[in-house]
Amino acid sequence: MDSLLIAIDGPSGAGKSTTARMLAEKWDLGYLDTGAMYRAETAGVLAELVEGDDAIAEYVRCADLQIDTSCEGNRLVINGRDVTDEIREPRISSAVSRVATNMVVREVLTNRMREIIDEHARRIVVEGRDITTVVAPDADVRVLLIADPAARVARREAELAGKADLTAVQDQVLRRDRDDSTVSNFTDAAEGVTVLDSTFLTPEEVVARIEELMPRG
Repeated sequence: MDSLLIAIDGPSGAGKSTTARMLAEKWDLGYLDTGAMYRAETAGVLAELVEGDDAIAEYVRCADLQIDTSCEGNRLVINGRDVTDEIREPRISSAVSRVATNMVVREVLTNRMREIIDEHARRIVVEGRDITTVVAPDADVRVLLIADPAARVARREAELAGKADLTAVQDQVLRRDRDDSTVSNFTDAAEGVTVLDSTFLTPEEVVARIEELMPRG
């Protein structure tokens, strides 16, 4: 098939990244973690000591953000500085909502996401918060991936492997969801979006469910 644009939304810890990577690898697609874009900009904002909504918006508007869209990497470089590992640090998780809830920032990065989709000739898996409704409402497959809050916290805790205690992980997952929900709806599926609960599914089962939604031919 010529186009295979898969859009996956959902809260933190629902399994978006794992699912998206697996789909991208299996179907030879690009992979875009839009949350990583916001994290990279946050790393830049913190490093440059940028303060205030207007200043943050201007920083993001002018920043040179390079992102690897292969399913193996997703390396991120902002203004020449590699922040691939840095963006997963707890301090970035604690600060990212301040950047992600800035409406100018969201507009700038949404436009960049659409450019990346076009660069891949719409053969890419894109995951994040409002991909199915704002970034790519015309995607071939649109999924809202959800999971029980306790399961989401447990997954993120395992992912961090001791880099943050349970209280910090709960803050990262649940508090960020509350913050981001003020500017993005990733809890209710829009018309045409399939809701998939991953709480009791393996990653392979989630992928199989999404493959059932893919266009044939």
